[in-house]
Amino acid sequence: MYHDVVASSGQGSGFQGSGAELYAVGAEQFRDHRDRIEQATGAPPSTVDALVGDKPALGDRWMLTFDDGGASAIAAGEELARRGWRGHFFIVTDLVGTPRFVDWDGVRALAEQGHTIGSHSRSHPQPISGCSWDQLLDEWSHSAEELSEAIGRPVVTGSIPGGYYSPAVARAAAAAGLKSLFTSEPVQTLREIDGCLLIGRYAVRRDTTAETASAAAAGAARPWLSQRASWSLRKAAKRAGGRHYERLRRALLERG
Repeated sequence: MYHDVVASSGQGSGFQGSGAELYAVGAEQFRDHRDRIEQATGAPPSTVDALVGDKPALGDRWMLTFDDGGASAIAAGEELARRGWRGHFFIVTDLVGTPRFVDWDGVRALAEQGHTIGSHSRSHPQPISGCSWDQLLDEWSHSAEELSEAIGRPVVTGSIPGGYYSPAVARAAAAAGLKSLFTSEPVQTLREIDGCLLIGRYAVRRDTTAETASAAAAGAARPWLSQRASWSLRKAAKRAGGRHYERLRRALLERG
């Protein structure tokens, strides 16, 4: 799971602030990641379409995803297309065309390059797990419908904003017609809920080395277990902090 791939710090793509900057990977760093991942896996990235069906299994497959729909998605998509790789770009539809985010022409360009376009919700609510059922349905269905209309094909995959998973979030996605949903939980096993496939991801940060990224893509246990341990701690903090978690996290990052 990537977010922004920027030429330099402070470039101004996607969400801003110390928390978002933790996931902003440099363009040269991203190229190093791709080179090492290609060597480690010996295969191009797969797509979620290959997983959706009866008794899906990951096997040796690996995938690339990009959350938020920041303006840097265009350059990242072009880089992947030049290599013949396909990624998944998850878009917050209310932010399309606003400063630092892709516009609708950019969304269509990504789709035309062969990348999978998915929903990252309508408004990126924090936390999405705190939304009512009606709000959840609107977040998923409205965004998927807008994206489908823009690219001229059904949009049936999504990713959960902020990593705030709950069974209701997934069930609402399924009710809205999504067939697969990417979480931020660093797990390699697949699950289903109401017919919607749940897929975990390894989160790449600005301090993630090419060696670590390639090991994660190749399915090595160590990076996944390490991130799983830290994720479990954050998950407990999110549960305890509730709606105040993100505010406290931003304050601590700003002070750091």
